[in-house]
Amino acid sequence: MSSQAVGDHGYQFDDARLVTPSAPRLLWATAWTHESRAFLAVQPNVAYVDRLPAVDFALTDEQNDFVDALRDFCDRECGTADQRERLTDGYKEHHNFDLYKQMAELGWLGVTIPEEYGGSGGTMLDACLFMEETTRGLAPIGGYATTLIVAGATQRFGTEEQKQEILGGIASGSVEAIAMTEPEAGSDVGSLTTRAERVDGGFVINGQKVFISNAHISDHVLVVCRTTKGASKHEGLTMIWVPREVEGMEIVPIQTMGGRETNTLYFTDCVAPESAVLGEVDQGWTQLMAGLNVERLILAATMLGIAQRAFDDALAYAKERKQFDRPIGSFQALQHRFADLATDLEAARLMTRWVATLTDEDPDRMLPKEASMVKLFVTEVAKRTTLEGMQMMGGYGYSSEYDMERLVRSSLVSTIYGGTSEIQRTIIAKTLGL
Repeated sequence: MSSQAVGDHGYQFDDARLVTPSAPRLLWATAWTHESRAFLAVQPNVAYVDRLPAVDFALTDEQNDFVDALRDFCDRECGTADQRERLTDGYKEHHNFDLYKQMAELGWLGVTIPEEYGGSGGTMLDACLFMEETTRGLAPIGGYATTLIVAGATQRFGTEEQKQEILGGIASGSVEAIAMTEPEAGSDVGSLTTRAERVDGGFVINGQKVFISNAHISDHVLVVCRTTKGASKHEGLTMIWVPREVEGMEIVPIQTMGGRETNTLYFTDCVAPESAVLGEVDQGWTQLMAGLNVERLILAATMLGIAQRAFDDALAYAKERKQFDRPIGSFQALQHRFADLATDLEAARLMTRWVATLTDEDPDRMLPKEASMVKLFVTEVAKRTTLEGMQMMGGYGYSSEYDMERLVRSSLVSTIYGGTSEIQRTIIAKTLGL
């Protein structure tokens, strides 16, 4: 790049650095977003550093084709309000198995599952694209998020037989659930008391779980139990598979703002064989921690699509709705709101893809700070975007005639489940040495 003056400030670009008339050379890098390129000057006191390589956040051609296919599918199968109302039985159900089966036949549900178990062997970034686009398209496949969490745990710790059954089932369209939370063990999961006592050939489970998403539509529930009472509350936990129809497990629905999506589970002398243990006995806490990257990333990608849909709907409304003889989007008050939300959404998307890429680089690497950051930031953006969308749409945003009120209800819980925003901030602070 040849040297040239920039504006009236005397800055000059040359082949390797940014030079100011009176200050040392600056380290600089080229950063790409979806639609624009910007030069960022940092570290003003560095004497001389060669130019950093550009960071490319672009998707591959295959990934762009995948996104296009997902959007076409959602437009065709659930693109109208009438279709969505029919698929959800009047918005009472959040998961439609017929639609889910179609996605399985297209190979989409097994995107992260190895080919030997019926999947396509894709990446977590591919899965994030799938979740963002299906939630943006309002596809009623609410069972997928917990299923993907369980798939990750099975890939890391499952026996060959478990992988064949669980991963193969997921790729074919089954839903799976995981049960951790209890009435007195929410954010403090290590305090759980559901017991799994050893008997000949297996375990007997007794206790209660609460707020267990998708248990009522799952093939199995992966139950986190206490098998040994250790010196630490994090010792002695074990993950055990329990089939949904098994004797001794009662599933009771919990009615919520978002409809029927979560449940209370009661275990009364529920018998599970030794072969139902996932991983190692008494190592459940370590196994749970190994999956936090994926769990928090999944929740972030899901809410990213919700936020984008809320933004798109509100923007379209602001361009069409007229008050005082002009579109309401022409008023600066709304323009600035949309500008802030658009900025937040781009940042949320880049953060989601960044953490997905870090996870793909080394699936065994722990990312406590990054995983907590993406879960915290994206879910808070989603909540803010949906509430702003409702406010800008006025009474229509509150009306069930439009999707916005359902998007609000979906977003509100996202800062609670999977670790509250307060817990994520605490984790981030600890990684900073506080």
